[in-house]
Amino acid sequence: MSGLAGKTVSILDGSTFVVSDGGGDIDAGPDRVHGLFFKDTRFLSRWVLTVNGARLNVLSTDDGDYFAAQFFLVQPTGTIYKNAYLSVIRKRLVGEGFHEDVTVLNHDSEPVEVELRLEAGADFADLFEVKDALAKKGETYHEVRGGELVLGYVREGFVRETLIGASREAELTGDGLVFHVVVPAKSEWGVCLEVRPIAEAVCRLKYGHGETTAKPNIGESLAEWLAAAPTLECDWDPLMHIRLRSLVDLAALRFFVDEDDPTASVPAAGLPWFMALFGRDSLITSYQALPFVPELAATTLRVLASRQGREVDRYREEEPGKILHELRFGELTVFGERPHSPYFGTYDATPLFLVLLDEYERWTGDAALVHELEPHARAALAWLDEYGDRDGDGYVEYERNTESGLENQCWKDSWNSILAADGTLSSLPRAVCEIQGYVYDAKVRCARLAREIWDDTGLAARLDAEAAELKALFNRDFWLPERVFFALALDGEKKPVDSLTSNIGHLLWSGIVDDDKAERVARHLMGDALFSGWGVRTMAAGEGGYNPIEYHNGTVWPHDNSLIAAGLARYGFRHEANRIAMAMFDAATSFRYRLPEVFAGYPRELTHFPVEYPTASSPQAWATGTPLLLLRVILGLEPRGDELRSDPVVPPGIGAIELRGIPGRWGKADVRAAGEGVRGEVATTER
Repeated sequence: MSGLAGKTVSILDGSTFVVSDGGGDIDAGPDRVHGLFFKDTRFLSRWVLTVNGARLNVLSTDDGDYFAAQFFLVQPTGTIYKNAYLSVIRKRLVGEGFHEDVTVLNHDSEPVEVELRLEAGADFADLFEVKDALAKKGETYHEVRGGELVLGYVREGFVRETLIGASREAELTGDGLVFHVVVPAKSEWGVCLEVRPIAEAVCRLKYGHGETTAKPNIGESLAEWLAAAPTLECDWDPLMHIRLRSLVDLAALRFFVDEDDPTASVPAAGLPWFMALFGRDSLITSYQALPFVPELAATTLRVLASRQGREVDRYREEEPGKILHELRFGELTVFGERPHSPYFGTYDATPLFLVLLDEYERWTGDAALVHELEPHARAALAWLDEYGDRDGDGYVEYERNTESGLENQCWKDSWNSILAADGTLSSLPRAVCEIQGYVYDAKVRCARLAREIWDDTGLAARLDAEAAELKALFNRDFWLPERVFFALALDGEKKPVDSLTSNIGHLLWSGIVDDDKAERVARHLMGDALFSGWGVRTMAAGEGGYNPIEYHNGTVWPHDNSLIAAGLARYGFRHEANRIAMAMFDAATSFRYRLPEVFAGYPRELTHFPVEYPTASSPQAWATGTPLLLLRVILGLEPRGDELRSDPVVPPGIGAIELRGIPGRWGKADVRAAGEGVRGEVATTER
């Protein structure tokens, strides 16, 4: 096999995705997250092509489309002195399973006999079993049914099957399909293969032979989706590619949470581990994408409201008014061995739900949705005070209810993410700083909604007072005068967790920081300890827990940086925000214009390119949304009543930039900035 065989190729369409090697083979193992995954189950763990008993060498792989890939292969000859006379092309299209065309080309002047075999196997592993290397409890089986190979799994009443069919006659065995072929001289032979998962029903493949047009789960074609979004013209060419990649990936990640509701298409969090509904991720992504696709926010708000907590369930960490964290459909969830049906173990999704509701109305003027979701917003506000603030001290703090839950229920949700400056783990319950900022922002915003839309001046006055009190308490209790920044958290004994982290940037985004402290916060964010040159690290170099390749303790997260940039801009630090924006854009050019979930926190002068993080999701929803929010920051886009205002500060090197067709309550607007230091122009093009 060539070196390309070691490449990982991921293609997806909503809740379906396939991970293979560079030759198209699926060969799952302890260090290979290969497979056909659908609704949190691996329906194919082996799919290996051989010709005359040998695997093929990889010439090239074309995976430019999110839903399709082509693999160009040749028969090995065993020596560099002899060229292959047989080549194979595999074309795979993913959507509710996958369609694969296999073409064998004979370049010789004589006919050739070929035994083409596709080894097929399915372990039906739940995604949690894949991550945690758990053994299966049910039984697998295989059979031939209606001319198709059926791979199956049963555990009590839980049944999952994979149907594999071919357009040509094949020998069907327990471990795959075999074709005995004679390919004429200078000719070719081909076969179409279909792999369909069965969960509750048999999937209908989205793509067939010869199709080349994407069909994202957005109620329109990809071309229509892109045409409806604002267009970008810029002197710096890479930025146009980055914007396009973001919009295409955002379309690719959307899936139907409710198959009976064609409007309930929301972004999955990210491939491969998080192809599911995540409250926090969908809310932040929708916020980032408001200048481009504001309808995504409306769908996200409705979907999350429909699944809002209604009762107290300690196992699933559900409480009335709480917004969910994660929804899964796999075996472990069905049997109650994981609490994800849905799981509510997050403390930031609920205030973020309220933040997005207000921001969506500010942007679109859609007061009808705010009226529709008023009961849900009031329930979320009640949760903040009745359940979020566990001890009545004015802060929202978390502690999991069961061992199966997440220890940290903030965006940095790995077990060791809330560390003191000396690297020791803080005690529970924890009141992390950014959640207090989100709560402050949520109350300020809902006070506006209460005054202007819900006609409840009493609620507005109460929320304004509570927000002001929280801001004063926070700036007193979380500020570390000896280190001149805000604590990461208050621990279980109400002691500050004193490490320097990126979380303080979220405080600027929420507006909870007193003006006299903002400059100190900005200086820390842009100092060498936090700012790597490729972005703000999650933890500062020099802190006891710092590690440039630790998931939440030294890496660089694009979505984190987009919120930090927005926060810096909010307090007037526009040039600092631009440094972050350009660092992100530069990084994107090294990742084929697609920002991954996370990358390493090594200093830029050490590596001269952003270093990949080994298990990063890509594409990932809020990384995909990052360039969209950064464009808003650069152009200074803000709704002001029924108008769009623009106060651009263009980074050096970008040149002239124009965003046309920006949707909102103003209709459509065009914004142009002629370059660095030039004031922007806004023109309303449609009402």
